[in-house]
Amino acid sequence: MTRSVWLKADDAVGDWETRKRRITAGLEAGVDWVLVDEADVETVRELGDVNVAAFRTDADVHVMEAEEDDGEPAALADAYIVGKDGEGDATVELPSDFSGSADLTTLRRGDDHTNGSYVRILSKDYEAFAEEAARDGDYTIVIGEDWTIIPLENLIARIGEETDLIAGVTTAEEAKTAFETLELGSDGVLLDSDDPDEIRKTVEVRDEAERESLDLVWAEVTEVERTGMADRVCVDTGTIMNHDEGMLVGSMARGLFFVHAETAKSPYVASRPFRVNAGAVHAYARTPDGGTVYLSELESGDEVQLIDTNGNTREAIVGRVKIEKRPMFRISADYEGDRVTTLLQNAETIKVHTREGRTAVTDLEPGDEMLIYYEDTARHFGEAVEESIIEK
Repeated sequence: MTRSVWLKADDAVGDWETRKRRITAGLEAGVDWVLVDEADVETVRELGDVNVAAFRTDADVHVMEAEEDDGEPAALADAYIVGKDGEGDATVELPSDFSGSADLTTLRRGDDHTNGSYVRILSKDYEAFAEEAARDGDYTIVIGEDWTIIPLENLIARIGEETDLIAGVTTAEEAKTAFETLELGSDGVLLDSDDPDEIRKTVEVRDEAERESLDLVWAEVTEVERTGMADRVCVDTGTIMNHDEGMLVGSMARGLFFVHAETAKSPYVASRPFRVNAGAVHAYARTPDGGTVYLSELESGDEVQLIDTNGNTREAIVGRVKIEKRPMFRISADYEGDRVTTLLQNAETIKVHTREGRTAVTDLEPGDEMLIYYEDTARHFGEAVEESIIEK
């Protein structure tokens, strides 16, 4: 599931300058969507690159026919949402028979771009109204009044697969709860806050909710052999890594070795905390989607997965890949009777993680235990497959 953060920035939050400050903070933090009034779509597009959703407040106006004062076509939003100044926010009384709902009629029309609803959960009737709207909408935004977790649990259970369920929140802590409810969580949150720190923290919560946590295991080193020269790959990312972070790389997809980033100071070279000296061109590296990629295929703009020694992961953008001929070690390790290997440069600046902590490959000896990620599966073009493949 891909989580998203929406930022509420319609006229209900203040004048344009107030809304602009909020939107700018959202752009800087990395929100996915901004929800505004239809009249603000073009202005928001001028502020930066972000998905724009707009409230539809006039169900009789066809989106494709909208024009500016000079006769030019108005800027279109990426999504149009019904419910503001309508039945969804209780401005108009909720009909006893939903077949007579103006909001739902607009949502169900197939000749415009309206593809989402906004519903305040004021009672069980509004919860039922949100369920009905979810049948026809790509997005269903639900706002709790004196919010309890039960209505969100009900909606996740009943409509979680029919729509992208977006839960209204006012803090990053509420966003965390929304993403964790019933383990599945909401698909996104609509944040109503002017606080740049709260906006940034909410985006961080989104990132954490999407990240894998991997179980790293200890494998026993059986051999460290000088192998001569090979084409070695340094992966320079656009991210400053922490002291306990690195990448998973290896010659065999089922057993990837944890290799530290070059965050440690050395008497020989300066630290480069954005870099992982990852191994030879043939080796695999793990990607954020759980796949693998050959180190030789990586290039600027690609994504790689970073991981720390506890198995916590995050993503990083590759800024540069350096391939140079260097002397190498072949490292072999045993995990529960299975032998896995990789090639790493013969240099004291390349570190792996053993029971003793951060250890240079030049100090690695048979009998040491080092961290690897073991996955008893075969790979075809980087994807896990149920197939018998022998790697040795």
